[in-house]
Amino acid sequence: MDRANSSQIKAVILDYGEVLCYSPTAQEWARMAGVFGVDPAAFRKLWDRNRLLYDRGDLSPEAYWSAVAKDAGTQLAPQQLPLLRQWDVEMWAHENPIMVAWLKQIHSSGIRTGLLSNMPHDMIRHVRQKFAWLEHFDHQTFSAEVKLIKPDAAIYEHSLRGVEVRASEALFVDDKEPNVKGALAVGMRALQFRSLEQFVSDLEKLGSSVLPPSEVSPVKGRN
Repeated sequence: MDRANSSQIKAVILDYGEVLCYSPTAQEWARMAGVFGVDPAAFRKLWDRNRLLYDRGDLSPEAYWSAVAKDAGTQLAPQQLPLLRQWDVEMWAHENPIMVAWLKQIHSSGIRTGLLSNMPHDMIRHVRQKFAWLEHFDHQTFSAEVKLIKPDAAIYEHSLRGVEVRASEALFVDDKEPNVKGALAVGMRALQFRSLEQFVSDLEKLGSSVLPPSEVSPVKGRN
């Protein structure tokens, strides 16, 4: 991405998890892993195994968590399901205030903004109820609502239609490399978010059309 082309950016489309919010803490992963009697590293793999199906809305919460329990070699008691659903939402609800402030900054500057997230219905309800800053998005694309998931080309195209720009005019930001590659494949510009410092550096290389966050938090991680 060079400075000459950066002036063509008319929209910024952001992922939610680990971009607009922090990663779950080690304690949060361990708390949930304890329900299944496995160590946190093993639990994260079990959590991931059917997650895209859950994010796309193919699996209900009951079906998803039952599958995690089956893969862990255990069964859930009825009272554990509501707790797991609550914890699963809570650990993805630690907003990153600098990235939220940057969202507001670019939106107020006249650049169109989109939210494009792989997210199950439980989390969608939470962010809409709790985060008033969602109003700074011109369009929101949630996987469970459109029955598509990143890195499927169709979900990027859905988001582009929502922000009403061509792929070449949009900058996409996501923490996961496959999702960044998916955006590049449909013709979007894309940056992988690994840290605030790295993100500021990458944005500065774009030139002045998309301003970087005005400050960088000293907190580099929560795990």
